[in-house]
Amino acid sequence: MPFSLVRPFALFAALLCAGLPALSLAQVPEAGAGGQPVFRHGLSLMGAPKYPEGFKAFDYVNPQAPKGGLVRLAEDGTFDTFNFVVPRGTPAAGVNLLYDTLMVPAYDEVSTEYGLIAQGVSYPADFSSATYRLRVDARWHDGAPITPADVVFSFEALTKNNPNQKFYYSHVVKAEQTGPRDVTFTFDQSGNRELPQIVGQLTILPKHWWTGTDANGKARDISQGSLEVPLGSGAYRIKGFIAGRSITYERVRDYWAKDLNVNVGKDNFDEIRYEYFRDDTVMLEAFKADQYDFRVESSAKNWATAYDFPAKVDGRVILEMFENRASGVMQAFVPNLRRDKFKDPRVRRAFNYALDFEGMNHTLFFGQYKRIDSYFSGTELASSGLPQGRELEILDKVKDKVPPQVFTTAFTNPQSGTEEARRANLREAARLLKEAGWEVRSRKLVNAKGEPFTVEILISSPAMERVAVFYKPALERLGIEVSVRIVDSSQYVNRVRARDFDMIVSGWGQSLSPGNEQRDFWGSPAADREGSRNLGGIRDAAVDALIDKVIYATDRADLVAATHALDRVLLWNEYVIPAWTLNYTRTARWNRFSHPPVLPAYSFAFPDIWWFDVAKAEKIGAGR
Repeated sequence: MPFSLVRPFALFAALLCAGLPALSLAQVPEAGAGGQPVFRHGLSLMGAPKYPEGFKAFDYVNPQAPKGGLVRLAEDGTFDTFNFVVPRGTPAAGVNLLYDTLMVPAYDEVSTEYGLIAQGVSYPADFSSATYRLRVDARWHDGAPITPADVVFSFEALTKNNPNQKFYYSHVVKAEQTGPRDVTFTFDQSGNRELPQIVGQLTILPKHWWTGTDANGKARDISQGSLEVPLGSGAYRIKGFIAGRSITYERVRDYWAKDLNVNVGKDNFDEIRYEYFRDDTVMLEAFKADQYDFRVESSAKNWATAYDFPAKVDGRVILEMFENRASGVMQAFVPNLRRDKFKDPRVRRAFNYALDFEGMNHTLFFGQYKRIDSYFSGTELASSGLPQGRELEILDKVKDKVPPQVFTTAFTNPQSGTEEARRANLREAARLLKEAGWEVRSRKLVNAKGEPFTVEILISSPAMERVAVFYKPALERLGIEVSVRIVDSSQYVNRVRARDFDMIVSGWGQSLSPGNEQRDFWGSPAADREGSRNLGGIRDAAVDALIDKVIYATDRADLVAATHALDRVLLWNEYVIPAWTLNYTRTARWNRFSHPPVLPAYSFAFPDIWWFDVAKAEKIGAGR
């Protein structure tokens, strides 16, 4: 997935499907007639983009959507900066609303993007570079033009000051102005079909503002956090804020791209406000008290029991589930492989046998979930059965580096639907732990040195505390000493960044077009890089090789086969204890909003293409 900022909520599903598209070699001539470069208005993995050059608007928007009104959203924790460039601090929610990117995704296509700041993009047949041509009318909020110098500055600032961005753009050798409105990104390799589009997702910052001085004459420093209201170019600007507690964005009436085809029917609210709450319990009660408008419900228990209140009963609050049609996910208990006790895969498999998902699903989740059995769950990219065809050919190249079960056994999670099955699973877990050198002495699991097996499950959400506490007794029956540690969100983020944990619960969203982001998820170079998504610390030569097969896939069939192979090897290495998923997003909203009759295929797109409905609001009140 891209590291560039994205708009809120619409994006919950769209981010997963927009992904990192690859391009078809068949549609990439190096140059057009007369040797001039061919600039394209859009890029897509699935052949030609759906929308032709000069299209009027996306099919899924209402071009006549009314503008106006307020939408109130919520976040937990706090914020202390508007500068998202540096990894230190907590940027304010919605800060991405201030800025435009070179290109933007379409919500009804997989892995397809169209020009925003960029009028078009050109690249040679070997994908060794990409040149973006900027629109002549692109402007900052102060009226200054967006220039190639801004693009170059943004790339250099992000890669210099943010380790994640540096890693993500590590194959970009340089960005340089190559024409009055052209910026060329040169890559360190050829054949990586994603790179032209990856750089198109770059968030563009104003060089003249960041290299200037503030109201007190002090030079600005992009390497430091700041609550100075920044200059942007996007559809919204900051109207006001209370540090750490709330922030309000107002629509820019003379926004330079408001009539651009990719923006028609979008950005319909006059104001977008974020309120901060200390935890999800308080946040839920605030929603019920009409202190904000829209909520994504992550708790099965809340969904089943917490919304039986008058506003829901009389229709002022609507509960709705939106299908996730093009997103995969792995959510799991993640052991820290950097710690010796978790290095043996038999230990990690034992933890899987100890997890009573069926009992947990019945007791805690009201039967709403299914167990995850793939890192790409819910998509065609999920492996199943035994490898064959092209996938088997790929796996044969790393046969000496992967578990033998990859070729002989379809991966499954242990089943625990009965008490007899639960006991059998614990016996198997005990056997695996003994094989790995652990044995029970005086009712404690110890290694050959007599050191006890202890594990701290680190969490930041009260909702996950119930889950960890349910898991704890089974592990203790194996002789493992378990503690559940709940900390505030800031402390949790800092400890995870520093890899200071035994086990956490986390997840990875996957698009239908996996690629370079897999290096950040599972690649060896990311294992000890602070801030990477390789949370467990995976270091595996076969995984690295299979990631490259995904990135350099030559067509869709090759990509699917390579991803199946990667998925299968990750599963059989037992790097995580798979959790559960629901192929829907559960939402609750106060009934003040409307949307187009048919929402896009791959996102419910709230609040991007929704609007404030005056008639509905009058019936229930405008909100506070």
